[in-house]
Amino acid sequence: MYFVTTKREGYVLFCVSPSERAAVGLTDKQVVHFLVRDATGGWSVRREWPASDFSHTDFLAAWHRAEEPADPLRLLDALPAALRQ
Repeated sequence: MYFVTTKREGYVLFCVSPSERAAVGLTDKQVVHFLVRDATGGWSVRREWPASDFSHTDFLAAWHRAEEPADPLRLLDALPAALRQ
C-alpha cells in the first residue's frame, strides 16, 4: 500500500491512503495525527502520539507491503501495543 503526500494546513506532512479514507499528518510540534474521513467528508483526528514514540515514517513503512484494509481504523494495528490504547 502507498500513501500520497499532499498539503494540508496545520501539518508539515500530510499523507492520504489510496482510498482517501485515512490520513497521517505530522504537526510542527512533532505530533503524529491519524485521521479518518467523517460523515461530512472532513477529516477527524482519531489518534495522536509523539513522533519520538513512533514516527510517521515508521507508520507509513509498516503498511508498505500490505493491502489497505476495508476499515481504515485497522491501520492502527501497525502501532506499537503501548500506543494502541
